[in-house]
Amino acid sequence: MYMQFNMNLPGLEDVKITKTEEINGSFYLYIEVPRKKHKCPVCGERTNKVHDYRTQKVQHLKVFERTSYLFYRKRRYVCSCGKRFLENNRVVDRYQRHSIEWNQALGLRVVKGKNFKDTAVQFRTSQTTAIRRFDQISAGTLKEVSELPSVIAIDEYKGDTNEGKYQVIIADGNTGKPLDILPNRSVETVKNYLKEKGSKVKIVVMDMSHSFKSAVKKALNSPIIVADRFHFCRYIYWALDRVRRRVQGEFHPYDRKKCKRMKHIFYKPYDKLTQKQHWYLERYLGLSEELRMAYGLKESFRLWFNRAKEIGKTSINEVKKGLFAFYDQVEKSGLTEFVKAIQTIKNWQVEVLNSFAFGYSNGFIEGLNNQTKVIKRNAFGFRRYDRLRLRVLLHHQYKSLDF
Repeated sequence: MYMQFNMNLPGLEDVKITKTEEINGSFYLYIEVPRKKHKCPVCGERTNKVHDYRTQKVQHLKVFERTSYLFYRKRRYVCSCGKRFLENNRVVDRYQRHSIEWNQALGLRVVKGKNFKDTAVQFRTSQTTAIRRFDQISAGTLKEVSELPSVIAIDEYKGDTNEGKYQVIIADGNTGKPLDILPNRSVETVKNYLKEKGSKVKIVVMDMSHSFKSAVKKALNSPIIVADRFHFCRYIYWALDRVRRRVQGEFHPYDRKKCKRMKHIFYKPYDKLTQKQHWYLERYLGLSEELRMAYGLKESFRLWFNRAKEIGKTSINEVKKGLFAFYDQVEKSGLTEFVKAIQTIKNWQVEVLNSFAFGYSNGFIEGLNNQTKVIKRNAFGFRRYDRLRLRVLLHHQYKSLDF
């Protein structure tokens, strides 16, 4: 079937389409470049004398959702010096079987696509070709970090690569932009990296990891360490949950099962509960005095936490007094679960107070980790650390681009 039209196709604006046809569901375009004078690569003389023609089959982007092929009738020019050379064109590079437009589109899609296999199917090529194309463009495209900014955030995620079970992501604490991914979470790896690129780092935001803390202190010159709020808050909620699980074992079987199913009401703020949830809360708190005390401690901590966020940057001493008052409440209650929880907070007290004094959090980096896990899951895992690193960093680098 022959098709006649005057539409410009992407990547073919500078060529002449002599014929188009559809055969067995594929779209064939016969093209050639307008004849013009070319400069001889040997003597520099300009010539338009044609030596011969050769037809090359080139895979192109889909046209009307059909696999398309270009049959490029290319010229070889001959100079008076005897040199024969191919004409210049913007269709296909030398030694390639795919058009320039096809290679560019594949290069973008392997970065933004779901995984290499799906991208290869979409472009009617092999998975090996998609991976090879990714490897070709990734190293030169990625903007490597030469020096870390003054505020950084550090966290780990489960990568399961050939370099280790866990990898470490480092991000800009002000912009939330991922900067680099380290092969493992060992103290030596983190320390050496920070020594090399962390001369300007003043503030480090992290979870309550002793290995990270040790590496940061060894590598940097007295940095300010900020503990992520989520990680120290959860110790209080874990303590409440441990008390609930311990005391509900003494409830009637019906109440024990129902209390377990309604455990979310203990975590929600008291003023955010519905009337029905208030009823259940009062019922279970009435069954155990220890559970009532535990819930009261959780609410006291929540009120202190909300107040600390409001005044932390201007009145850190008041925040500190409120934290000491909470310690006293816990010690008077005698609840072992809460005593252990505040002991952890005491060990990280300076870093906890820094989170309110400076207002930094690791919340955004948890979001980056979630996106990283989605990329890893869609690809059914990455065996090679370097490929996972490039895939994740390029994804975030090109995230704002729409293609």
